[in-house]
Amino acid sequence: MSVWWPEPGETLIARAPLTFATGAATKVKGMRWFRDTQRNDIQNELDGWPEGPEYTVRSAGNTAGRNTVKGAAMAVGVAVMGLLSSQAGSVGPGRSDKGSDTSHDRADEVDDFPVIWAAPGTVARTLPWQLDPARSPQDHYRTHAVITDQRLVIVGFPYVEGEESRIADEVLWETPRSDIERVELRDFKLGSDAKIAFTDGSWFRVGSIKRERLTRYLIEPPDFISLASLTRAQRNTAERFAAAQAPDALPPLVKRNSCGCFRIEVVAPSCVHASFGHSGLNTVMDENGTELRLTEYHQEDFLT
Repeated sequence: MSVWWPEPGETLIARAPLTFATGAATKVKGMRWFRDTQRNDIQNELDGWPEGPEYTVRSAGNTAGRNTVKGAAMAVGVAVMGLLSSQAGSVGPGRSDKGSDTSHDRADEVDDFPVIWAAPGTVARTLPWQLDPARSPQDHYRTHAVITDQRLVIVGFPYVEGEESRIADEVLWETPRSDIERVELRDFKLGSDAKIAFTDGSWFRVGSIKRERLTRYLIEPPDFISLASLTRAQRNTAERFAAAQAPDALPPLVKRNSCGCFRIEVVAPSCVHASFGHSGLNTVMDENGTELRLTEYHQEDFLT
């Protein structure tokens, strides 16, 4: 196991899987594009990238046909669900509460689906091709984002099914946090996408099954409270929680939530998972340093 580690004086905050996102609307389903600011395809202009598939947006006629079939399938599904729910007990479809059927960005989610938007010479053009599932299938290679208090790093490593602790990181790309202008959560369909925009106007769109871990500390400033500034009771709780985690756990990271409680998070190299990154070891304490039960959390205390 060879997990990437930051330089001395740099704080590791989070790690999460990510790839370029994939279109979900009917016209662009299963596809993605790499665009300049005039919507020209630039994938053949990206340095060092191997050839990839050439996608074409589906025509209105093709879309209508697909929707007809989909509508018929949904009608059958509704009928079956109605029959099942009329019997003893009930059955209901599972659905993420993050996703939305409404797009607020039709140009980039329904009519087109760019995952890189970049003029010549901009940061997004330097992103690694390994983020593209069509060029680097996730069955054999995984890409993770590592967030520190100073930079965003993308690492990659060969993946062997069933060997989740087998990680040999290769640094593929990095940029200082100062290059990141904003992060936007994109909830269309699955609710697992995010758009990361740079100060030079370029951006990229990614998907992650751990979107919260990926985006929280790119959106929030890394303004953790020093242990020395906590009360003795608060510090004891934070250090006790860290000591109860993995033997290689780092010192606890403490932030104050808007409700007045404190979030304690711990990162440990040995807890990195090939499919899920670092899930985060966390708890919440109140102003008195008392660790709260989940039922005592305020809305602001939940990692959502």
